[in-house]
Amino acid sequence: MPRPAELSPWAPLPSRPGAAGPGPDDPLAVVVVGPAGAGRRQLLAGLLGLEPGMLTVPAGSYLLVNHGKAPARAAYVPGYRQPHSYGPGPLAPGPALARPPRRVELSLPDPLLRHFALLDTPDTGSLGVAATRVLLDAVSRAGALLFVISADQAFTAAELDLLAEAARARVEVVFAVTPGAAGWATVADGPTTTDDTGASVASAGPPAPRVAGQLFDPVQVSVGTHRAAVLSAVPALAAARWYPVRQVDDQALRFALVGWAADEGLRRGSAHPPEPPGAYGRVSVVPGLDAGDVAERLDRQVRTCAQRIRQHLALELANIHLRVVQEIVFGVGCAGLPQLFDQEMEALSQLATARCDAAVRGIVDDAAAGVFGAPLAEGVRRRIIHAVRWGLADHPAGRELDRVLLVTSTAGVAGLAGDGALDALVSFPGAVRDEALPPVGVALSGGCWQQWRVPGGDDPNAARSWAQRALREVELELTREVSRRFEAVRLSFGAVLTDAVDHGILLA
Repeated sequence: MPRPAELSPWAPLPSRPGAAGPGPDDPLAVVVVGPAGAGRRQLLAGLLGLEPGMLTVPAGSYLLVNHGKAPARAAYVPGYRQPHSYGPGPLAPGPALARPPRRVELSLPDPLLRHFALLDTPDTGSLGVAATRVLLDAVSRAGALLFVISADQAFTAAELDLLAEAARARVEVVFAVTPGAAGWATVADGPTTTDDTGASVASAGPPAPRVAGQLFDPVQVSVGTHRAAVLSAVPALAAARWYPVRQVDDQALRFALVGWAADEGLRRGSAHPPEPPGAYGRVSVVPGLDAGDVAERLDRQVRTCAQRIRQHLALELANIHLRVVQEIVFGVGCAGLPQLFDQEMEALSQLATARCDAAVRGIVDDAAAGVFGAPLAEGVRRRIIHAVRWGLADHPAGRELDRVLLVTSTAGVAGLAGDGALDALVSFPGAVRDEALPPVGVALSGGCWQQWRVPGGDDPNAARSWAQRALREVELELTREVSRRFEAVRLSFGAVLTDAVDHGILLA
């Protein structure tokens, strides 16, 4: 049996046109990651002047801390259109939820949060393939990654792979080293990492410096050892900054993050002009075009793109099936199936959304360039996308495209439409979308969590059968959804092009 990675390799998601890295409208945020026991929550509490209990969230959920006039906390749960309110205090009870939220938002009137938001993530040891992809997507949009590790911990192979992907994403990477259980202990010989099983593995970096009769600062030795371990695996992070964070001394880290936010805000603000070229003015059509020929060519393009996306999603779902079965038998078991499956559905949603967005952009660029006689300026493209988006509601296929697909406890798929339904599925909300289609959203309903955590719900064969049937239903529903979406784009975009050909200019 082939490994999952051999069935459908994961390419970088084409979520944004242009070079890698955050877009100008993406939110400024620092994504905080690290293994369990590294004191990540205590570090964040120190930065914000809070009790660590204020930052407690259910396992697997993201915590987004942003600026607000008054303390408030809300949980965004798939299957609901409105967030659930949490009490802002550390001991305030949360609501009884059928399933964990995808994210919890905590708003605080802290001056630090005026510069950037903080996104706390699940422990790196709990991240599977899908959860790592979701995390990397958040990092690529936020702009900065803060990796927190204690002095007595070692980097795992999965963590080094995560850091390598972050380096390729052109984001700021900062390391914070906290005291271990025994304080700042000196590492014996040299830097070490651990493999995926947790066993220690020697790294190829230089050993910790030691000279006979000379004393070294154990803090600097710990930091230097960790840095050598990272650079031996990810040389691209040579410019990353490292900060030892003691119990009450985080000023250097705070100043570094504020400085990054100031520079990054200026960079993003100057990356694109306020009004792109082509935002206004007349755009003439190539003379002599026949509206029927334009519509026929558009129809072929749409059908080809829709078929390609359906095939790609089918391969990815087969990949997911292999991973889920492996985890049921050798990993998380039946009790961990809901969390694993939900992470896979979140990553699948991001993949489907990115593929649809990229395909629609390609269709618009190619068809419009043939009609207007030149590659589209950014402002002209935005005008066309805006017109297509407005025209979707005029066709039956374009209605309720913003619905959520919920996997039920019976391995079926139910739909939920309405304002806020899709917002509850996002672990890290980004900028306002300027794409023609709304995002694709798939998640697990609350009943799936209860099904596999009750007495008698620990049958691996039943779990495998349920997962296979659920993935088959998801595939069928996504196939219909992709077809419906591209049919709606064909009708709406076709109307825009037909009007332009008939009048000789772009009317959008």
